[in-house]
Amino acid sequence: MRQQESGHKLWFVPEFFFTIMLIYSHLWHLLLCLLVALERSSYSLMGYANPNQVAGGLHMRLFSRAFIVSDGSKRVVFVSVDIGMVSQRLRLEVLNKLQMKYGHLYSQDNVVLSGTHTHSGPAGYFQYTLFMLTSKGYLKESITAIVNGIVESIDRAHDNMKEGRIFINKGREETSSLNRSPHAYLNNPAEERKRYTSNTDKDLIVLRFTDMDGDGIAALSWFAVHPVSMNNTNLMISSDNMGYASYLFEEEKNTGSLPGEGPFVAAFSSSNLGDASPNTKGPHCINTGESCDSLDSSCPVGGPNMCMAMGPGLDMFESTKIIGENIYKKAKEIYRTAKHEVSGPIHFAHQWVNMTDVTVQVNSTHTAKTCKPALGYSFAAGTIDGVGGLNFSQGSLEGDPFWDGIRDALLGVPSNETKDCHSPKPILLNTGEMNQPLPWHPAIVDVQIITIGSLAVVAVPGEFTTMSGRRLREAVKKELESNGNMEHMEVVLAGLCNIYTHYISTYEEYQVQRYEGASTIYGPHTLSAYIQLFRGLARAIATVINHLPKGPQPPFFSDKQLFTLMFSNQPDKKPTNTSFGDVLMQVRPSYRVGEVADVTFVSGNPRNSVTRMKTFLTIEKYDNATDKWEVVHNDASWETRFHWKKEKVGRSNATIEWHIPHSTLPGIYKIRHFGHYKELVALKPVVKPYEGSSDIFKVDK
Repeated sequence: MRQQESGHKLWFVPEFFFTIMLIYSHLWHLLLCLLVALERSSYSLMGYANPNQVAGGLHMRLFSRAFIVSDGSKRVVFVSVDIGMVSQRLRLEVLNKLQMKYGHLYSQDNVVLSGTHTHSGPAGYFQYTLFMLTSKGYLKESITAIVNGIVESIDRAHDNMKEGRIFINKGREETSSLNRSPHAYLNNPAEERKRYTSNTDKDLIVLRFTDMDGDGIAALSWFAVHPVSMNNTNLMISSDNMGYASYLFEEEKNTGSLPGEGPFVAAFSSSNLGDASPNTKGPHCINTGESCDSLDSSCPVGGPNMCMAMGPGLDMFESTKIIGENIYKKAKEIYRTAKHEVSGPIHFAHQWVNMTDVTVQVNSTHTAKTCKPALGYSFAAGTIDGVGGLNFSQGSLEGDPFWDGIRDALLGVPSNETKDCHSPKPILLNTGEMNQPLPWHPAIVDVQIITIGSLAVVAVPGEFTTMSGRRLREAVKKELESNGNMEHMEVVLAGLCNIYTHYISTYEEYQVQRYEGASTIYGPHTLSAYIQLFRGLARAIATVINHLPKGPQPPFFSDKQLFTLMFSNQPDKKPTNTSFGDVLMQVRPSYRVGEVADVTFVSGNPRNSVTRMKTFLTIEKYDNATDKWEVVHNDASWETRFHWKKEKVGRSNATIEWHIPHSTLPGIYKIRHFGHYKELVALKPVVKPYEGSSDIFKVDK
């Protein structure tokens, strides 16, 4: 899927008000930073909510990987998408397109969309105010590209269905995660914690798909770790560590094919990653090297802004590579040794539920309720994977009169009902009581389970922490096995599915109010509510209830109701006496493996390149035998990086780097660039293609 943008309208607000909105939306730079970002006409990356983190290139291309399984009478679809999370708007648009194409074959009941949770994917595909504010609004071209990519992946799976077998296996990947909120985890009951050997889930579960001859055709896996090896200084689209694991697996199986072009598909999907960090060197004070305080992640000098986690590599690229390789190697081993076959009928259950008004049966005599959405003070602190700013700290159990006053004056005073419901969370943003220009957070949420024989996939609408995920898996397994004829069920938690509702911590973790608890938007009983709801779905599947109530349908706001905060990109300009695609900085005549070949071109804005299944670059090798150039890498390759930089108004350049791997064969090479530029013809914008090529150069061992 190619990153896309839109900028046909701009929603104006008073400057001071918008500055405060940025602060309260976890964007810790002032209005000047916003205006710079807008002037650049580049859209935000989705995940860290940092206004300076605007798309300025491409590290690894994003893919949608779809799996369809049918038992002859029913079928289910699971899609793993290289994006931060699936939004409600995105899911509804995908379902609409599927219905137009396939009728009722694929619907909300049997289609699961899961985001890998890369924090370096495009933004702009949400319909609720908070998410629009933190990502420059709703970008029509962005969501269109993602929707089309997902639907096309489902089309391909649909067209290539064949008889086959599924095998399941699991193993432990011990080296790729640590708990970033251990203090909150320790607040869970000691007896419960004693049942587990680690404070993050280390199990990596792999499905091996084969044809009837036993030849492997696909792999689908789940593992709990945040794809935040690429940190919040990164400006390139990237699928991060989980995407790199997919890249390695597919590269091995699709020998001789460029990324995304071979028949074998390998998806590495998210699970209960809420408190699982890949930055395995752990948090340290970056100014002194000291350890951070375990409760509030602050430093003696510099406070919480200095406490960051890094590693295991020397920089984010090396860390991404190491974590991705770890996960890939373990998955490859598990895949190879998978012998337990998954067989049996397919079932599925789905409901929409109003998560702001769920009554939870705590015990035989007491009930509790979920709350209208709200975010706590510790939400503003960020995490050790990406700090917030303005000296907010994790573990905050009290508000601040200054920020409370600004909130009350501009956004309204949280009701006593909301305050009491969320206690002990001090409310920073009472989003459930904020509805202008649209609701700030969703009320209607998807809950969904699909089963394939003895495998159950629980599609959760957010980021479950380690212990939350364990409790939910256990509850669903018990419900499935205690009703009907289902035995020895393997329950998988698939994260970031169908709609995004932030985090889901345990009740005990919520009391500590680390980032995860502060971001549990429906209150302290959110997990209990989800367990109750998913148990109901599991019971319906196990007892073959065919008419489960659908629940209240979610809103689908019209495009006219949504807003964008981006300018449309202006016509492109070029330096005097040059053409688009001309080389500004040439390659050297020769390189050795391990070095970086780079070349800079006169470029147009990448936003003009709206087509998918294309590339901004190729690395090509001359073949003496055929007298032809062979493409050996494109912009989806790990070895290439595409940087776009805006210079003067309307003028920009593109720098392509080839990090020459040691496996490169000696020979003659060149680097090519492809793009589009916009110009005015009779006062109307017209987009035209261009291309350019470097000089040829030699590569030696």
